[in-house]
Amino acid sequence: MFNPRFLVISLGNPLPKYESLHSAGHFVLNGLTKALRQPAFREVTLGRQSCLVSQGPKYILVQSPTLMNVSGGFVASAWQETVRKYGAESLSLVIVHDELEKDLGVVKLIPWDRSPRGHNGVKSIRKSVSEKKYPESPFARIAVGIGRPEERDAATVSRYVLNKISRENRTTLEEDAPWDVVKCLMDLESQWRDAVQGGSGGNAEP
Repeated sequence: MFNPRFLVISLGNPLPKYESLHSAGHFVLNGLTKALRQPAFREVTLGRQSCLVSQGPKYILVQSPTLMNVSGGFVASAWQETVRKYGAESLSLVIVHDELEKDLGVVKLIPWDRSPRGHNGVKSIRKSVSEKKYPESPFARIAVGIGRPEERDAATVSRYVLNKISRENRTTLEEDAPWDVVKCLMDLESQWRDAVQGGSGGNAEP
């Protein structure tokens, strides 16, 4: 019987200290509890660290408690702990992260092996978690657009992603984008169901 579960982990710098566009994944996850009718976040220990988790029957929403660029160790530990509980064949890993190349609030399901495009959080995770060890588990990324400043120099881009987020932008990420994330999760489940019924595993298609 096909009984899928999704471990959905958002990347960002810890809130509320770092309330910036770079933590877009966390803001989207805040709103995802409402869109999925999940329980409120509560602090629990997962992956040997204290973090915020919303545990539902199908979706386990987790805000990574680490700084963005060193997310890999936590994600690997949280994944392995959850796999031990539910089994790899019924568990999918989904990473929600910010994306400079998309307009604010634009959401897209991305194959796991697609280029990180310089995203250090994604790079850290890919160094720590190997999807090849879990052929029955769909691994995928959901990118959330945060836009990009007109100037492309590193200092300007850094200020743009790390400055305090505006109330308007936060509302877009917490109230609008989560509904598109739900669609991505449904698409991923549909792909997974087709793969299981067709007798093969696999990651998200483009």
